[in-house]
Amino acid sequence: MNPIHPLNLPKTNLNLSRKGDKIYVFCQIRRKQILLTPEEWVRQHFIAYLINVLEYPIEVISVEKSLNYFGMTKRWDIVVYNSQFTPSILIECKAPQVSLSENTLGQVLSYQNQLQCEFIGITNGINHFFWQVSGEEKKIKVISEIPKKNQN
Repeated sequence: MNPIHPLNLPKTNLNLSRKGDKIYVFCQIRRKQILLTPEEWVRQHFIAYLINVLEYPIEVISVEKSLNYFGMTKRWDIVVYNSQFTPSILIECKAPQVSLSENTLGQVLSYQNQLQCEFIGITNGINHFFWQVSGEEKKIKVISEIPKKNQN
């Protein structure tokens, strides 16, 4: 399956390379070549969106880290840390052909249960849904976009 698919995110120049019949992308967060899958295509475009449009520095973005959730090892896609280096934004990425569903929201909420971010989102590169989590009751409200660096 061709991982390169038109997305509903700003165009960006990704550093792509080919080894045999596989395509790789250089991840500026992980500082290494990553096999380009459809989900990685979305992840790299969203990372570029965070850096180039929302103005988050590379140093506060973390990608594909593990967490323990009720004895199971899970991996979240993107977390942006605030100035106190606590998780602030959590984004779950899916491949463009994967529909965003209640299961996708449940997945990101399970990570949120551990990370306690102020903003959460899910994206398949075509559709994006974002929420702000606030208050002691952890109420979530729908927001149209993740705020820029200096707005959150």
